[in-house]
Amino acid sequence: MTEGTADRATTTGGPTRRRALILGGALALAPLPAEAAPVPGRHTLRHGSAARAGLLPAPLRQLVTDAEAFLRPSPKRPWYAGAVLLAGRGGTVALHRPIGMAVRYRAYDEKTDTGIEFPPGEQIPMAEDTVFDLASVSKLFTSLLAVQQMERGKLELEAKVAAYLPDFGRAGKQDITIRQLLTHTSGFRAWIPLYSAPTYEEKLQRIWDEAPVSAPGTAYLYSDLNLISLQLVLERITGRPLDTLLREEITAPLGLRRTRYNPPASWRPKIAATEDARKPWSGLDRGLVWGEVHDENAFGLGGVAGHAGVFSDAWDLAVLARTLLNGGVYGRARILEPESVELMFTDFNTAFPGDEHGLGFELHQHWYMGAMATPRSAGHTGFTGTSLVLDPSTDSFLVVLGNSVHPVRSWRSGSAPRVAAANNLARAVPVRPARGRMAWFSGMAVSATATLALPALDTSSGGARLRCALWWDTEPKADVLVLEATTDGGTSWRPVPFTTSRRGEDPRQHPSGSVSGWSGRVWHRLTAELPTARALAVRWRYATDRLYVGRGVYVDGLRVEAADGVLFDEARPADASRVEAAGWAPSAD
Repeated sequence: MTEGTADRATTTGGPTRRRALILGGALALAPLPAEAAPVPGRHTLRHGSAARAGLLPAPLRQLVTDAEAFLRPSPKRPWYAGAVLLAGRGGTVALHRPIGMAVRYRAYDEKTDTGIEFPPGEQIPMAEDTVFDLASVSKLFTSLLAVQQMERGKLELEAKVAAYLPDFGRAGKQDITIRQLLTHTSGFRAWIPLYSAPTYEEKLQRIWDEAPVSAPGTAYLYSDLNLISLQLVLERITGRPLDTLLREEITAPLGLRRTRYNPPASWRPKIAATEDARKPWSGLDRGLVWGEVHDENAFGLGGVAGHAGVFSDAWDLAVLARTLLNGGVYGRARILEPESVELMFTDFNTAFPGDEHGLGFELHQHWYMGAMATPRSAGHTGFTGTSLVLDPSTDSFLVVLGNSVHPVRSWRSGSAPRVAAANNLARAVPVRPARGRMAWFSGMAVSATATLALPALDTSSGGARLRCALWWDTEPKADVLVLEATTDGGTSWRPVPFTTSRRGEDPRQHPSGSVSGWSGRVWHRLTAELPTARALAVRWRYATDRLYVGRGVYVDGLRVEAADGVLFDEARPADASRVEAAGWAPSAD
């Protein structure tokens, strides 16, 4: 079962990160902008303090508090029975916390919409090393294996799938490419019940006979069939089954001891239970699924599938995250070249704003990445309640593993716990003031408006100019910061155009007097020509919608100069005390 598209809200994309060129199966990439990301280190992981990770401790504590709230009705039923939370930066895991129960319910009563619990002595609490059915997070492993084969020249990104699987080319699929499988632009519909076909050969036949619902490359449609097809390609070109590829090419080199398909029965007490799977909400009558893959199609394929079926724990996923943030290396093991990792984090879906996608990885998705979402942020979710987010711009990573279909999938909707965790980790990454010790911070509340207003100034002598430092990261278009002014005591406000600049770039004009989206996690110098008036009041106004937020807005070093001198200077205590803030707060991050 795929992660439901109803859980998502449309977002708009940032700038394209890299243009990838595929030359005879080899990878070649155009240069990145100089400021895009720090050179990755070769960190290996260890537990440590928030300070060691370069994180603020209070938001990490809040991350746990917020996650625990979803163990209770949210709003009607718990979002999950339990979860394991892991957050880190650099080589330090600063938070690794289990909450709730790994196994709580033995069944679901659909008549009363209640879970039937195991006796207390048979319930199993979450532990740091609890293993989860990753569901669609499994797609990342399949994608990694595919990019490895591209490095070795056995697979070409722009090659047609039918070149490797001739039977695939039936029913109008002859032009679908490997890239389109990896970016969900093949035209496949989301899902078909392969599990209902009695034999493996008949399951394959259904894929061969499946016709695209849109012409390849013309639309984005998330589909499990893409990664199942990629599995078949990988198995054909390597001569090895997918579970063997996973073990030999990824988990063994990286030392991932709790990551595999089809965990043995001895692991069952350490595995989080999933659903009481029965019709009509499940395609199969299986009872409590615990220690076996939840996804019906993966189960029908023997537990080994390109779209689902991998089991893992939080630490192993953190090692995978660290490997990718390191540029494909962990300790002495290298599983990908740095250029290949960049390719996976490159947005190939520029034609489909809101559906930014690298090779396997989703990019810039606020609907589960929350304030960690940037044009460089990569991740994936799984239907069982799992998620992984990497932010190369801050070298941070977040793992949220929940058993949200325990006891039944209908008890949860949306991705609020993922968003809350990501918001808190984003807030934990400090933003240093541009100068001095304090800067004004908008906060990160949804459905909110924050204002920062200067006192009325006499600009009648002309030539008045506002200067300040500005830092912003907001949900693109949905959350907007506006500079505006009034000459009638606040009855009416008009936008004030301004210019921003940063080192190494040409100045940018903002004729609408507003900014939104991603600014690169750096301070910008702002200049605005102010209207002429005897009593001109100027304010910043930041408004958010009800869904998601970015990291917020910071303003520092406010100063207004005119032909006859300095009219306002935040550095002067008397002037600073006249600033009026609503919803803003000084921050020393």
